[in-house]
Amino acid sequence: MAHFPDLPQFSGFMKPCRFEGEVQHLEVYGDLPKDINGTFYRVMPDPHLPPRVENDPWFNGDGNVSAFRITHGTVSFQQRYVRTEKFVREREAKQALAGKYRNKYTDAVEFAVRSTANTNIVHFNGQLLALKEDSPPYAMDPETLETKGLYDFDGQLPSLTFTAHPKLDPVTKEMICFGYEAKGEGTLDICYYTVEPDGRFRQTVWLVSPVCGLIHDFAVTENYVLFPVIPQLCDIERLKAQGEHWQWSPETPFYLGVLPRNGAKSSDIKWFTYKTSFPGHTANAYENERGYIVFDLGLSDKNVFYWWPDAQGNSPDPHTIVTQLTRFTFDPKTKDLNLPQPEILHPGNSEFYRIDDRMMSKEYSHSYFDLMDPSLGTDFARIAPVMGGGYPPYNSLAHFNRKTGKTDVYFPGTTYLVQEPVFIPRAGSSQEGDGYVMALVNNYSTMLSELHVLDANDFSKAKAIILLPLRLRPGLHGNWVENEQ
Repeated sequence: MAHFPDLPQFSGFMKPCRFEGEVQHLEVYGDLPKDINGTFYRVMPDPHLPPRVENDPWFNGDGNVSAFRITHGTVSFQQRYVRTEKFVREREAKQALAGKYRNKYTDAVEFAVRSTANTNIVHFNGQLLALKEDSPPYAMDPETLETKGLYDFDGQLPSLTFTAHPKLDPVTKEMICFGYEAKGEGTLDICYYTVEPDGRFRQTVWLVSPVCGLIHDFAVTENYVLFPVIPQLCDIERLKAQGEHWQWSPETPFYLGVLPRNGAKSSDIKWFTYKTSFPGHTANAYENERGYIVFDLGLSDKNVFYWWPDAQGNSPDPHTIVTQLTRFTFDPKTKDLNLPQPEILHPGNSEFYRIDDRMMSKEYSHSYFDLMDPSLGTDFARIAPVMGGGYPPYNSLAHFNRKTGKTDVYFPGTTYLVQEPVFIPRAGSSQEGDGYVMALVNNYSTMLSELHVLDANDFSKAKAIILLPLRLRPGLHGNWVENEQ
């Protein structure tokens, strides 16, 4: 194939970017706070060649990592692909060699590691780690974005897979991780492990899941880890028949695995259940004064990944899918493994929840997320022809204060949609939520990307808008790293 398919996920703003390089001294409008000094790393699925499978899902592209380096009011931009085995071999062959999403049986060649490294990018122990949950991380140089290679923590990684959402403890500085399908595609194995700040593995616990389901995100409290299993199930025989890796299972409940965080053994895990639901990204979890677990996450009663229908081909109309910030509160020591009815914390259609990371695993008040509010007046008639498809549209950023119940909303304009936010603490302040919120914004009038910076205490307008001279395809996840780190 000499060009990308004429399909929504490869059209308009979703057209692959395929840019590598740097741009110095980006244009800044407004007042960029001088105490923001660090790098915003983010990664987007960005196929560098037309796909082998025409109707490839939008997030099956190669990992392309962006770095926005901010120092004393100036901003530079750098971008490089992760040199995965897939990327290198396809570039040499001048054509796509990998087939369907997470199905090696559809490939033109055999890969040792099939990763696209396209889901998250985290900084730990001097390494920049590009993550895809079906494989080990790829290490990159934080300064040059040069790919160092596949990273197995100096031979310590026990699992074939590594989560796209590791948690960094703000107190101990350890990294809490896991891998599902940890012994290979279609296996029930989960491997939980923690890594000391110097890179040494402290503990490893092997677990067995009740189903081979998708575990995209997880949560950590002071004493427990929580594994929410999405009822999108894998079947190895379906893979061998060149089918999809995931299939929605309306008969399967939402399973939540609860394991003691330290000193656990395999038999200590409890599998709680709730009615069939789609658990999305987690916001936070902690233990209250009664010792109960409080777990906040996005939850939908529909199959959010509608492009992977059930066995009969049924999937919801995307316009009917709503995800809400939801709270489960339950006793981890109970023998009743039915989760109680949850509380809806915020009624809006939301996702990509972020917090002040210093509050991870603690009781917290502030959360920041993408919100879709049709009443704000987004001009979909105007932007629809250039939006492209496959990415959930969110038209605003929200700041929700759980203690006051107040929600502040930033709406960038009628021809904009937003990507995942990150929180940046204000220099010298230890108060939760005192800082800034930063997010990439799609400008459909100019067909270019912008970085919007808000004061977390004032969502009425952006403090600064940083213009890019190019269009960045919607990404999945990113993180802020202070210069001193």
